[in-house]
Amino acid sequence: MLIWIIFAAMTGAAVFALLWPLGRRSPDVFAETADAKSLYRAQLTEIERDLGRGLIGAPEADAAKAEAARRLLRAADGEPEPAGESEPALRRRRAASALALSCVPLFALLVYGALGSPSHPDQPLSARLEGVPSQQDFELALARIETHLAANPTDGRGWAVIAPVYLRQGRFDDAARAFAAAIRHDGTSADRLAGLGEARTLAAGGVVTAEALQAFNEAVALDARNPRARFFLAVAKEQDGNTDGAIAALRAMLADAPPDAGWTGMVQQRLESLAPGSTAGSAIASLPAADQQAAIRGMVEGLAERLKQGGGTLPEWMRLIRSQLVLGNRPAALEAMVTARQRLADNAEATTQLDALASELNLKEQAP
Repeated sequence: MLIWIIFAAMTGAAVFALLWPLGRRSPDVFAETADAKSLYRAQLTEIERDLGRGLIGAPEADAAKAEAARRLLRAADGEPEPAGESEPALRRRRAASALALSCVPLFALLVYGALGSPSHPDQPLSARLEGVPSQQDFELALARIETHLAANPTDGRGWAVIAPVYLRQGRFDDAARAFAAAIRHDGTSADRLAGLGEARTLAAGGVVTAEALQAFNEAVALDARNPRARFFLAVAKEQDGNTDGAIAALRAMLADAPPDAGWTGMVQQRLESLAPGSTAGSAIASLPAADQQAAIRGMVEGLAERLKQGGGTLPEWMRLIRSQLVLGNRPAALEAMVTARQRLADNAEATTQLDALASELNLKEQAP
């Protein structure tokens, strides 16, 4: 009801603005001429007063009266007809007034009916964001949480809520930042660490990076049965070329799985793609020779990428060096040997084993 009162007031103001100039009459331009008779009488009175005081003589008074009479005649010759409005002008003003009173409100109603939504209540975004999330569509709920976090960046629980949403949407970098913020502001948990590792892995195209591996290791340190962390640790073993270790890790997951676990199917499928003699057989062994080489090269490159980002144990570096030589990439093996020596320089035992590996593979002369 209030909106209609506002519309009526606005329409009335618009109509008044149109009628105001139409209702005013122009001032009488010839007001001084129309009042010439009054001026003449005033001049005669003044002449008689001067004559009575003896300021002027009778001849001068007669001459002044004659001059005033002449002025009155000249003014009378140019005096217009009595002021008034002609009938055509009056009809035009009335027609314009009627047109303003009828057409302006009608035009406003037609425009609002065509472009507006008179039957719908207003729905501003701020009001919708204050509503109950369960009654909102998904995008609106997400916008509500993001707005809240923009105003409250230290709300760890809010980051924990939005991080899995980003992960499902494929926004892996955003998910990693959200998991990290949840851990930083609301504490560490195995699930949050595993989510952080998964987001980092998916952001790297499925490669378990050094940072992701660290998150998974911290997750299983808090909860040794965390399925997400254990699964990606098995994937990391597979990418490192440790297929036996990956198979053992996946089998251990299935052995520990609760009866109602929803992730056992995915683990079983991964295991069947790795374990020789399984239903599906070994995924790599079933490929043509050229594809087998490409698959092995992909695993070695994944291991190299992870170790390049930082960290890495001595067995991982030794596995990478051997794998690169098997693939015929001797320059990459030499580069890995140099990097391994730099990363493990503080470990005397690791340095000794790298020297032995360099001698075995004839890489010793190339090492620094």
